[in-house]
Amino acid sequence: MAETLVFIPAWNEEENLPAVLAELAAGLPEADVLVVDDGSTDDTARVARRLGAAVERFERNRGLPYGVAAGYAYAAAAGYAYCGRVDADGQHPVSELARLLVLVRSGACDVAVGSRFVSGEGYEPYRYRPTPARVLGTSLLRRGMRIALGRPFADATSGLYAVNAKAMPVLSEPYGTGAPEVEGLLRLRDAGLRVEEVPVDMRRRAGGESKLAGKKAALLVLTVVGTLLAYRRARRS
Repeated sequence: MAETLVFIPAWNEEENLPAVLAELAAGLPEADVLVVDDGSTDDTARVARRLGAAVERFERNRGLPYGVAAGYAYAAAAGYAYCGRVDADGQHPVSELARLLVLVRSGACDVAVGSRFVSGEGYEPYRYRPTPARVLGTSLLRRGMRIALGRPFADATSGLYAVNAKAMPVLSEPYGTGAPEVEGLLRLRDAGLRVEEVPVDMRRRAGGESKLAGKKAALLVLTVVGTLLAYRRARRS
């Protein structure tokens, strides 16, 4: 068994998975790969197995929070030292995940989160501009995260992660909201783990349609805001 597992939550992503898995094989050949198939109605699971990935499959669509929890739970139960997560739509370059894993393996942090919105060496500010419809939601989320975490966090909904074994149990517990990344950051803070937000470049999804568009995107913003308010009330009680 490798020391690193990379998992991919996937729902009806047969079109995009081959390129994502090929990129992982080329960029992180030392890592094992798991596809968490969230009740897909297409050939997502068959494609993943054919291309050499392990598959954990839900019989029905349960939603991203369950897929995220299952990926970290699998890594923790199998005894991996490190775990990475990329999305199945091709937006997360494997070279960027490799950078995050180097940071975690070095002991600089317990969790490295790839961010579209922070800058650093080789990563210019404003390189990624959200659509006008998402500007308000992004602004509300940043303000809420600053209050909840006591520090700025620019890209709280990023799904590009690298974590060590200490973080896996924290992130594998069932999520109570539809915003697992935000809820996960709050858990990591309460657990006293070190989280670094690292500048990365991301791509547009390779094919198909985003699962977060229109009413779903608006609902996500409301869910995130509700998660932060509930967290704030819980800490005050």
